[in-house]
Amino acid sequence: MSFEDYAALARQLAEQRRAGERDAAAESERRRGLHATVDYLHERLNAQGYRLDQLGRAIGVDQPAGDPAVGSGPSAGPGSGDGGFAGAAGVPGRADVGAYPQLPVGEARLALPTAVSPAGAGVPAQRAPAVDPAVELELARRMADEADRHGQQAELLAQRPALLPTWSPLGRAVAVYAACGVAAGVLVLALVLASGVGLVDGFTLGAWICAGLPALAFFGGYLVLGRWGRPAMVVGTPPRYLPLGFLICFLLVPMAYCGYLLMVRGLR
Repeated sequence: MSFEDYAALARQLAEQRRAGERDAAAESERRRGLHATVDYLHERLNAQGYRLDQLGRAIGVDQPAGDPAVGSGPSAGPGSGDGGFAGAAGVPGRADVGAYPQLPVGEARLALPTAVSPAGAGVPAQRAPAVDPAVELELARRMADEADRHGQQAELLAQRPALLPTWSPLGRAVAVYAACGVAAGVLVLALVLASGVGLVDGFTLGAWICAGLPALAFFGGYLVLGRWGRPAMVVGTPPRYLPLGFLICFLLVPMAYCGYLLMVRGLR
């Protein structure tokens, strides 16, 4: 072999070494990117789990005992079996991907699935295709985005009260106090009828119409707004419009009595 052949071989080896170094650097960069994505998804899952706990406490649902918190395990590489990111096998709803069983080393070879050949000899079954970590991480990111979207919708629903959720706070308060005043007006009619047959005297009737029933209507509306007019998640105390409720109740009940008197006179 001549010197030129040795020089060409040296150049070829040097080029192969440089190509190997470039491939190693690219693989190392890819692994760093995968680990950075895993850490990012880990933090997002922790934040989502914390927010879900807040929503659960707001609506009165506690986390079951023994239920592990979201993202509580150590951050590990994609496809690892030590409690970290589990890849497609750990994603709910992926019926086409099974979990990765953890078998003892001595039993792993014995537990391999075999396919029976026509001759009757057992041959190892074909291995499942390798999982691409980048694809699995992209699926996990999309699911995290979907979870954020549903979480935002849940927060919007939690910020609405159970009573008349689409109404404004002022409109809800007016409707509640007015409904309580109408209910008190029905009781006014019952008291008037009782007074007509002598069961209630005039002083008691006037006291109930001017003070008792309006006060009951006002406090009834106040309690209803506090119980069903308060969102599950709200900062501070929502307004109950006490002066407005007081005015509505203490005007509506006497007006109901006056309307009843006008109706009786008109019928006569």
